[in-house]
Parts: sequence; structure tokens; C-alpha cells
Amino acid sequence: MQANEVREAILEHKLIAIVRGIESGKIIKTVNALLRGGIRLVEITLDQSDERKMQEAFESIRCIRNEFAGKLFPGAGTVLTPAQASLAIEAGAQYIVSPDMNPGVIRRCKELGAVSIPGALTPTEIAGAVAAGADFVKLFPAGSLGCEYIKAVMAPLSQVRLLAVGGVNLNNLKDFLRVGVVGFGIGGNLVDKKLISCGKFDELEALSRAFVQALKS
Repeated sequence: MQANEVREAILEHKLIAIVRGIESGKIIKTVNALLRGGIRLVEITLDQSDERKMQEAFESIRCIRNEFAGKLFPGAGTVLTPAQASLAIEAGAQYIVSPDMNPGVIRRCKELGAVSIPGALTPTEIAGAVAAGADFVKLFPAGSLGCEYIKAVMAPLSQVRLLAVGGVNLNNLKDFLRVGVVGFGIGGNLVDKKLISCGKFDELEALSRAFVQALKS
């Protein structure tokens, strides 16, 4: 799949569901519920504190790629090094999301044909990410920074495609859109671990649908 197709999917669907700390046995059911609810972009995060769990994340990406080929766009999150980016892309990640702005990770994404989404906070970091080749910039933590901060940043950097990540929910989703972000990464407010641990995948599907409808309404 071409990187351009992934970029267009992010701009069209806007919502990236962040799947963090979900055991491998429940990954397929979780992603299937998200998909039924209308989510087309799923990010599996790497656990940097545990090598075994990091390998499980790569395996989860591989399983999603095989199970849902052509139905959604898998990505990897919390990617900190070029080597991790390579492993994630090899497993099937089509976009790489990081909490920081590492030019080496951005370059590796470009070399391997994946979409690069580094994290940034300040205008200097945002501009640096774009200069290094980022396709989108993840503004984190968006909920703590607030819409006024983003509006101020977007004034001189309106050409940058920002994704709001951290603290995004059904109540503030449209507020972020109004100040210029082009999409979102949403973790616990969408991928509810309590619902998953209880096997309430129908409720997870309904929650996913609520987020998708909030964008359309």
C-alpha cells in the first residue's frame, strides 16, 4: 500500500484508535469491534518498559494485518528508535507514531515507505518535525494544552497537519476540529479497557460508532 493512500485515509477518517496494553488474546475481538463501529485506523503501541510486551505488540500488528487486510490501516505507536520503526513496518505497520521528534525515526519511515507521525509540543518542535519529513505532527498532550494553545500555534503554522492526541473525548472533539487539527489519536476514551476486560465488545462497537458519528454530525 502506498504511503499516499494512508495519508488520505488519515485525512478522511480522522480517528486513530490507540490500542495500548490489551492482551494478545483479545486484540482481534477489540479491533473487530472498533472496525464494526466505523474505525479504520488502529495504532498498536509499543511497551518500552518490557521487551516481551514489545514483541507482543509487533505480533499484534502482524495479526491485525493478516486478519483485516484491506479493511483498516494498522500503525505502531510509542516508537522511539529507527530499529523499532523497521520492526513495526516489517510487521505490517503503515504509519509510525512517536511521542517525540526523532529525525532518525522520520527518515526510516520515509526509507521504508511508511507515514511518519512524530510528537511535538512547541512551534519549534512542530516546524522541526515537518522539516525532517513528517507527514503529520502529533500534538501531545492536546487536552492539557487546550484549544486556545492549538489555535495560537496554528496561526503561523496553518500549513502543518496536526493530530490532537491526549485528552480528546466526545465533548471536545469538535472544538479541536474548529481550531484546525486534521485528526485525532484517541486512547482510553475510545479503547475502553474496562469494556474489553469484561468482554463487552458490543459496547465498544457502540462507543466507536459514537465517535465516528460525532465527526459527521
